[in-house]
Amino acid sequence: MSQAVQETHLDLPLVARGKVRDIYEIDDRHLLFVTTDRISAFDVVMPDPIPGKGELLTRISNFWFHKSGNLVPNHLSEMNLRDVLNPDDYERLKDRAIVVKRLRPLPVEAIVRGYLIGSGWKDYQKTGKVCGIELPPGLQQAEQLPEAIYTPSTKAAVGDHDENIDFEQTVELLGAERAEEVRRVSLMLYQLAADYARPRGIIIADTKFEFGLDENDRLVLADELLTPDSSRFWPVDQYRVGESPVSFDKQFLRDYLESLDWDKKPPAPHIPPEIIEKTRQKYQEAYDILTSEPES
Repeated sequence: MSQAVQETHLDLPLVARGKVRDIYEIDDRHLLFVTTDRISAFDVVMPDPIPGKGELLTRISNFWFHKSGNLVPNHLSEMNLRDVLNPDDYERLKDRAIVVKRLRPLPVEAIVRGYLIGSGWKDYQKTGKVCGIELPPGLQQAEQLPEAIYTPSTKAAVGDHDENIDFEQTVELLGAERAEEVRRVSLMLYQLAADYARPRGIIIADTKFEFGLDENDRLVLADELLTPDSSRFWPVDQYRVGESPVSFDKQFLRDYLESLDWDKKPPAPHIPPEIIEKTRQKYQEAYDILTSEPES
């Protein structure tokens, strides 16, 4: 694994520096995504990177993009990375940088939940619903839902919180036909991934997808896909209904931060080396399991 990359400065116009990705303009049809080793929690970017995390996220996303290509087109481009970066930057970033098609992003995060956890569990305890969707009474924490549900949210700027919305609000934002297409494709993607991952030892409890439109107004899958940053991954062998499962994602870091006297606002506290290493191991383990063959 290469040295940690916390921030990049390339000979290309910088479009945005997000929580994790640095985005550059290549031309009017292509962007360069560089997945750094930054990590955020509670919508705050931590001061310390997780070495190699960006490479692992890129590999996991590319793995899923290729696996799901028959369901929906994605933003990966045919343009060669060597033609975009100088030789030094190419060697340093080749495992964490991708060339993508420029899209018009949709203003909705497409969240699919297969299990009752997190804000969905809190919502259910108060109302018996998750994002306005009625669920059967008596469900327990971390229980698998009768079927996966689509619970979209609005996109927030860095440092702000996304806001859950109901399906009718996505119709107002996207139009009825597009909103229905996003819901249908999101549920299909989740089911494909959940069915693939479970025999290999990972439960995908929930995940979020992002979409854009290409020049032909075609729906295109974008950003990252089914990574530990955008999903809750639970080990099958440690899953128990009624308790919050351990996870392969950054919940481990969140749990550590919850133990501190920190108000969850910038500046974030420094992360001890042992927490950094344990977090890195969880990302590595998720990648290793997902790309393995299932045990017979």
